Amino acid sequence: MRTIDWQGDRVVTIDQTLLPGERRMLELTTVDAVIDAIKRLAIRGAPAIGVAGGLGVAIAAQHAAARGEAVDSPAVRAEAQRVRAARPTAVNLAWAVDRVVARLPEGLDAVVAEATGLIEADARANEALSRRGAAFVRSLVPGGVGVQTHCNAGALACVDWGTALGIVRALHEDGALREVFADETRPLLQGARLTAFELEEMGVRYHVVVDGAGASVIARGLVDVVIVGADRVAANGDVANKIGTYPLALAAARAGVPFVVAAPESTVDLRTPSGADIVIEERDETEVLQWRGHPVAPPGARALNLAFDVTPHDLVTALVTETRVVRLAAGERLVAP
Repeated sequence: MRTIDWQGDRVVTIDQTLLPGERRMLELTTVDAVIDAIKRLAIRGAPAIGVAGGLGVAIAAQHAAARGEAVDSPAVRAEAQRVRAARPTAVNLAWAVDRVVARLPEGLDAVVAEATGLIEADARANEALSRRGAAFVRSLVPGGVGVQTHCNAGALACVDWGTALGIVRALHEDGALREVFADETRPLLQGARLTAFELEEMGVRYHVVVDGAGASVIARGLVDVVIVGADRVAANGDVANKIGTYPLALAAARAGVPFVVAAPESTVDLRTPSGADIVIEERDETEVLQWRGHPVAPPGARALNLAFDVTPHDLVTALVTETRVVRLAAGERLVAP
């Protein structure tokens, strides 16, 4: 079952807010429903929200055509911009929306074809990335590999396979995986809820560790490599990913453990010069101060809920995409493949 798909005139997707307790499918038939699913993290993960954004534009175009209006109208373009702005940090959302919007002058069929084409393209890209990444990791680490991950960069974050967890899956299929340590990923526990859920289904040996233990797991020599996904990679190689990634990169550098970033080419943003230029989403403080509606802090407490952090490029051993493995030298910048 794919994380996100298209059925005729609607988006069908797993509601990730309910996992692992309940596996419920959502059917999204309006632009508002797509935006809501992205904002409340029912759909999450940079590649997945990119695909959802493209399909949201297709829904807007379909509704315009059903009303007898032009597909390439200011109203449809305005709806597309609403989708594009649903979350600011992950570049895949803007990338996918822009691709579909570019087809509006060609009519409804072209728009739907472009949007639905993102589904298969994402699945192919992430399988290729995963196998390329597994081969690279095996070149670094002989024998069984111990991996540490952060957040969820698996099939749930994409259409299928995943990025960082896709590499884990490929290592597992190759018989080269020893164990995975999955950071819980506060405040919404994407590691404990979602990565553990996927690892369980894979039949992989794993432990969930609290975020505060991540550096100690590395320092104790329990892992051979840290593999994370990304929401945006700047032209200089700086990486925006789920908050808590940067401390892992620091710990890995201190311990001499490779720190590998896995992301499709759609996540590489050559128009963003460095991590300093990436907009970091700040989410509602109740995500930190409450858990499922129950307070976990005093009534007067305030929270700074940064959703992402930026890992400087000099802490990244390599960037793995579906087409290449990039190891940037000092002062070098990323170029198109």
